[in-house]
Amino acid sequence: MDQRGSNSGDEDPTVAKKQSNVLPLYGNERTMNLNPLILTNIQSSHYFKVNLYELKTYHEVVDEIYYKVSHLEPWEKGSRKTSGQTGMCGGVRGVGAGGIVSTAYCLLYKLFTLKLTRKQLNGLITHCDSPYIRALGFMYIRYILPPSSLLEWYEGYLEDEEELDVKAGGGQTMTIGQMLRQWLVKLEWFSTLFPRIPVPIQQKIQRYLEDKFPPQAVQAAQERAREDRRQERERPVREDVRRDFLRDDRDRRDRNRYREEPEGRRDRTNNRDRSRSPHKKHHRHRDHSRERNKYRDDRHRRDRY
Repeated sequence: MDQRGSNSGDEDPTVAKKQSNVLPLYGNERTMNLNPLILTNIQSSHYFKVNLYELKTYHEVVDEIYYKVSHLEPWEKGSRKTSGQTGMCGGVRGVGAGGIVSTAYCLLYKLFTLKLTRKQLNGLITHCDSPYIRALGFMYIRYILPPSSLLEWYEGYLEDEEELDVKAGGGQTMTIGQMLRQWLVKLEWFSTLFPRIPVPIQQKIQRYLEDKFPPQAVQAAQERAREDRRQERERPVREDVRRDFLRDDRDRRDRNRYREEPEGRRDRTNNRDRSRSPHKKHHRHRDHSRERNKYRDDRHRRDRY
């Protein structure tokens, strides 16, 4: 009796452990809570139907992310036209105009079809080869898992300093921590929306972030990061080096102009420069002074006699 009881007690943690490795899904289990337009473009894209269809394992998809993902927008750069759309057909909602869906979102949906386990998802968000592998793991959490568990998954990475460029075509670099904090407080992500977080859970997340990251401290850290990046891009040239460069450049232009001038013009220029020399002006002034003095002496001599 006691032996059976002890055996059943030994089996329970194993069962619980196996169950905990299965991730609970939130929302629509068929669409992954994606925007309908994005989902339609993913399912009809050649890349998803042909290239990604051949990838059958988790590790193959991770390798594909490493080689193919370079941003986190839902659409490739310049492929989606939203001009002239208003209201629900505007750029935020993602309705009314399609485009070329991004590699990142195709691979995100491919991960969804594999039904990742907790261990595999932890492997994504702690991966050391590429920040985009980690980012797609965090995006999987934001789209798939219950909102009540978001803070539990994100908490240890809210100050992560690894950087990545999230914009298609480049130009919007942020850290993993900044990206996760934005996903916790904002629904908008470029031209799509994340699943809505219930108000009580959103208020709890907001209080936690305000306590851990006061607005002044966050703003100061962002200003420091922007200033550091700006200084790296715009390193000032030393003044003495700049002065030497300008002087050498001016001398080089003068030499080139002298070589390019016709010989007759060059001689006239040299004669004109010599005629304008300050020494010659001084001599000419002295000769005029002598003539005036001589004329004055002659006039004085005539007046005397």
